[in-house]
Amino acid sequence: MISLVGGRVVSPDGALSDIHITPDGIMSAEKGPGSEVDVSGLTIAPGFVDTHFHGALGYDFTTDPESIWKIGEWLPSTGVTSFVPSLVTAPYESYDRAIEVVQAGPPDGYNGASVLGLHFEGPWLAPQWKGAHTPSLLTEPDAGVADRWAASGVVSIVTMAPELPGADEVAAILDAAGVVVSAGHTGATYEEGRLALGGAWSSVTHLFNQMTGFKHRGPGMVGAALNSEATCELIVDGLHSDPAALHLAWQILGPARTILMTDAMQATGLGHGTYTLGDLEVVVSEDGPRLADGTLASSTLTMDRAVSNLVSWTSATLDQAVRAAATTPCAALDVTDRGQIDIGLRADLVILDASHQVVQTYVAGKLAYAAQATDG
Repeated sequence: MISLVGGRVVSPDGALSDIHITPDGIMSAEKGPGSEVDVSGLTIAPGFVDTHFHGALGYDFTTDPESIWKIGEWLPSTGVTSFVPSLVTAPYESYDRAIEVVQAGPPDGYNGASVLGLHFEGPWLAPQWKGAHTPSLLTEPDAGVADRWAASGVVSIVTMAPELPGADEVAAILDAAGVVVSAGHTGATYEEGRLALGGAWSSVTHLFNQMTGFKHRGPGMVGAALNSEATCELIVDGLHSDPAALHLAWQILGPARTILMTDAMQATGLGHGTYTLGDLEVVVSEDGPRLADGTLASSTLTMDRAVSNLVSWTSATLDQAVRAAATTPCAALDVTDRGQIDIGLRADLVILDASHQVVQTYVAGKLAYAAQATDG
C-alpha cells in the first residue's frame, strides 16, 4: 500500500486528508503496511482527463494511431491520467484503423494514461465552418457508419454539425449507444442549436471556435450553448478565445458544465516549426499553430497549463478548475470509477506544487511520472 500524507486533498466534500492506495490501485480509508510518501505543502488532485487531444511530440493520431500508446506514456507528465485520442477529418479507413488500435489495447508493460475511447472530430462538419479540416474529405452524416462506430465499443465522442442532412438520425444512433454527440464546426442558428442541445447533442466542441457567434439579435450557436444544459469544451490558451471571453463563459458555465481540454496537436511538447494535422501542413510560431491562410489549427496546450490559465484568467479556484479538468469530463462520458478523489475510486491522482506544476502522477495507483528534483 502507498500512503500520500501531508498534502491538501481536492475532494468533493473536502473531508479527506491522507490518501491510502491499495495494491490494486483503489483509494482506501484505512492505512495498511507499505510505503509513505510525504507530500506536505503540495496539492493532491484527481488526475486530469483530456477528451480532445490529437497528438504530441511529433506524432499525429489521425495518420499514426499506433502512437496513441507512446504519447499515453508521456501524458502523465502533464497531469493527465485518462484521455480520448482524437482524429480530425479523414477517410473512413483512418477511423477504422484507430478503432482497431484501441480495441487491441496497450502493449505489454504500458505505464501511461488510460484511453477512454476515441473522439472523431469529423468528417460530419459544415464545410463553411471547417477550420483546420480538409474540405474534400467532409461528408454528410452516414447512418451505416454511425451504426458501425456505435457497435465498436470504443468510440466515445463524435463532433458533428447539427444542421447537416441526416444529422438527427445519426445523432440518435450514437446517443442511444452511449456515444457523446458534440455540436461543433457548425453554422447552426440559435434555434437549430437549441433544438439539437435539447435532444441527442449533449456537448459543444471548443466553444466560440468555428461556430456561429453571439449577437444580441442573433445569439447563434454560442448563445444556444450557453443557454442550455450542455457541457462545453474550452481551449484555455489565450489564442482560441480571449481571456475576457473565457471569464464570461466561466461565469455562465461554472465547473459543472466546463470541460477543459487541449485540442493539442503534433507540435505539442516541441518547438516552433512545420508540422501536420491529419493531411494539412501547420506552421507553429509565436502566433500559435496556423495553416497557411492564418487559420488556427489545433493547439500546443497541455492540461496542467489549461488548469493554471483558467485560475489566472477567470474567477475559478484551483479546486473548481480541477473539477473542470477531471470530474466534469468523466461525468460527460459517464465514467464513474475516476475523476474525483473518494474512497473506493481508482487512484488516478496528480500532485501539484504551489505554481500548479506537476510533481507526481499516479495512474490506477501506479507512479507514472515524477518530476526530477533540481538543486536549490
